[in-house]
Amino acid sequence: MRTTIYKTLFIGLLCQIGFAQSFDKTKLDKYFGELETHNKFMGSVAVSQNGQIIYSKAIGFADVEKNLKANELTKYRIGSISKTFTAVLVLKAVEEDKLSLNQTINSYFPGIKNSDKITIKQLLNHRSGIHNFTDDEAYVTYNTQPKTEKEMVEIITLAGSDFDPDTKFSYSNSNYVLLSYILEKSFKESYAQLLQKYIAKPLNLKNTYLGGKINTDNQEAKSYSNMGSWVAEPETDTSIPLGAGGIVSTATDLAKFNDALFQGKILKNESLELMKTINDGYGLGLFTLPFYDKTGYGHTGGIDGFSSIFTYFYDGKISYVLISNGTNVKINDISIAVLSAVYNKPYELPVFSTYKVTAQDLDKYLGMYVSKQIPLKIEITKEGATLIAQATGQSSFPLEAIEKDKFKFDLAGIVLEFNPVEKTVILKQGGGQFTFTKE
Repeated sequence: MRTTIYKTLFIGLLCQIGFAQSFDKTKLDKYFGELETHNKFMGSVAVSQNGQIIYSKAIGFADVEKNLKANELTKYRIGSISKTFTAVLVLKAVEEDKLSLNQTINSYFPGIKNSDKITIKQLLNHRSGIHNFTDDEAYVTYNTQPKTEKEMVEIITLAGSDFDPDTKFSYSNSNYVLLSYILEKSFKESYAQLLQKYIAKPLNLKNTYLGGKINTDNQEAKSYSNMGSWVAEPETDTSIPLGAGGIVSTATDLAKFNDALFQGKILKNESLELMKTINDGYGLGLFTLPFYDKTGYGHTGGIDGFSSIFTYFYDGKISYVLISNGTNVKINDISIAVLSAVYNKPYELPVFSTYKVTAQDLDKYLGMYVSKQIPLKIEITKEGATLIAQATGQSSFPLEAIEKDKFKFDLAGIVLEFNPVEKTVILKQGGGQFTFTKE
C-alpha cells in the first residue's frame, strides 16, 4: 500500500549480453547466504523461464518470536501487487460485459467528487484525481482495525479530489479499493471469491488468497522492521486495502500467475495489451521495469513491513518475484543481483561492515540536530547499542556503524558522518550533502 512507485527499480547500462540458459546458482545461494548471516533480509524469491521454476530461495523467519524458519511455502502479504490481480478481474468483468472501461462510477459512489466524470479506466490507471487515503496522517490511527465498505467509502469521499479526472497521473490506493467494491457489486460475489474463481483455482495457485488475520501456524509470515534486531510491525486489517493491497501469496505462486498472464492464459490478447499500454508511467495495474536493455512489466508492493516485486521479461520469457517480510538492505540491489545472475551479467557478493560499537560509545552522538541548508531536524537517540535517527515528520530508522563516527541506513541510501568535537553531523544521500549542528 506504499504510495511511491519505484519505476527505476532496476539499474543497468545498454549491453548485448544474452540470457544464460544455465547460470551460477551456487553464487546466488552465497549471495543470499550473506544476507541471512548478517540479518539483512527475510523473504523468498523465485525465477521461472517458460513457465518452469529455475531458481527459488527462502531465508529468514516467518515468525521470529516462535523461531519459525521461512520456506518456499511461506506465504507473505504482497501489498500493491494485489492491484495487478484486481486489474485482471476488472478486465474479466469487461470481457463478460459486466463492466465497461468508459462507464462512470456515479451509480456506485454518487457522493464522491467528480464521480459523474471518473471512469473505470481512470481508476485503473490512477488518473481519477481521487485523493489517496493512505497519505493522510489519520490512516495509521485506524489501519489495524476492520472497516466496512460504508466506512471506507466515507473515508475516501471525505478525502476529496486532488485534480480533475484524466488531467494527470497520481498513484492512489483509493482507486483500487473502490474497484474492489465495484467488482463485488458487478459479480454479486465477494472479492475473495472472485479471486479464487477467476485466478487462483484456474491457475492452481493453492497459496494465493485475500488475507485475514496473520496465522503463522498456517505458514503465513509476520512482517518486521530492523531496529538492530527484528521488531514485529503492526498488522493492517485487510478489510481496508482489499484489492489494493490485501492479497497473500508465495513467490512461486506469483511466478505462475506472472507467466500465465503474460503468456495470454488469463485474459484475451486485447485486454492484456490494454494493461501494458503505459500512460505517464502506468498502465492498467502494471508499469514497466527496465533492466539493462530489457523491459519488464510488473508491479511493486509494500504493506506494513512487507515489500515485494514481480516482473515479466519477454526476453527469455523470464518471471522474477521477490517477497520480503523484513529487510535492512535495498530490495533494488537484491533484484539486480538475481537478474544479473539469470542474464549472465556481472555482480558482486555483498560485503557488510563488522565495525562494533557499544551503547556507551553512542552517547556522544545523541541529541537534536538542525541545518541551515534544509528546513529539517534530525533527532538522534539509541536503543541499546543501536543508534536511531528520526527526521521531522518521518519514521525513525536504525543506523549501522561502518567505521569510527560513521553510520549508514542502506534502505534509503543514507550515510551520517558525525564530528562529536564540533557537534555536527553530515548527512549524505543521493549525491546531496547537508551539515547539521547539535542544538
